[in-house]
Amino acid sequence: MKRNILIIAGGDSAEFEISMQTSQHIFNTLDKKQYQVYLAVFRGQNWKVNLEDHQYDIDKNDFSITVAANKIKFDFAYIAIHGTPGENGILQGYFSLMNIPHSTCDVLSSSLTFNKHACNTYLKALGYQFAKSILLKKNEKFDCKLIEQTVGLPCFVKPNADGSSFGISKVNQFHELENAILKAFNEGNEVIIEEFIEGLEVTCGLVKTSKEEIVFPITEVVPKNEFFDFEAKYDPTMAEEITPARISAELTDKIQSLTSKIYDALKCKGIVRIDYIIKNDEIYMLEANTIPGMTANSFIPKQVKAMNRELSDILSLVIEDQF
Repeated sequence: MKRNILIIAGGDSAEFEISMQTSQHIFNTLDKKQYQVYLAVFRGQNWKVNLEDHQYDIDKNDFSITVAANKIKFDFAYIAIHGTPGENGILQGYFSLMNIPHSTCDVLSSSLTFNKHACNTYLKALGYQFAKSILLKKNEKFDCKLIEQTVGLPCFVKPNADGSSFGISKVNQFHELENAILKAFNEGNEVIIEEFIEGLEVTCGLVKTSKEEIVFPITEVVPKNEFFDFEAKYDPTMAEEITPARISAELTDKIQSLTSKIYDALKCKGIVRIDYIIKNDEIYMLEANTIPGMTANSFIPKQVKAMNRELSDILSLVIEDQF
């Protein structure tokens, strides 16, 4: 019998539409000869499965739907929600309680990596390099002059718990700083301000299972905007993405090895992508993406293709590793 795989899209963040694109690409890619594949949209407590132009409510007591008096229980949850509740550990907690296998990191890893400042602080203690940063909390007073003295200008201002580059600004002039902070607070209750490091941006995906480790080729990112913002991330005309990156074999090995070590340090699971800045051959980690984009324009599908592997095979590895 085929396993019933439920791909979960939607969520409660500004990344809803990107999640819908990611989930659709995963749905189209998964091997239908191997799996019975379903697609669900979660928004708040509203969990619905779309099936043949009808919507069915998920029974949260046993993670199932009932279609024409037939109960369909899902064997595996492929979480494709960027942002809350899919990327920050909330859904992972539910699936752990229900003993349902899922595609992503577990609760601790998900919640840690979702909080940029907490993740950076943890990894810094293990010796990994990051840009200098400051964390601001909503409704606390902040001193722009002190921020400038600490991280310098230019700097990046971004929500502390978010992906897809919503609410992010590159601040070049002191008078822009306060508005950038307020903009970032529109996306969340904490804001992280980071030193700008001028260098080459690269990203590296990987997956580990109990049987094998596959580190994908590195992608070099050359944005046409001033930085790799939301538009550059999802509009193929707004950034040049070169896979494999135009860096030395030595640096490639170093970044791939680093990516593998960070994956283990964060106790990751499934497909993960780590972003970096390289300056004078020094590697600074930017962030870990535990539910990386899987749209047709996303890094991971392109990196898998550059390896001459099929994305459907990689997705199957993630699923089968849980059984």
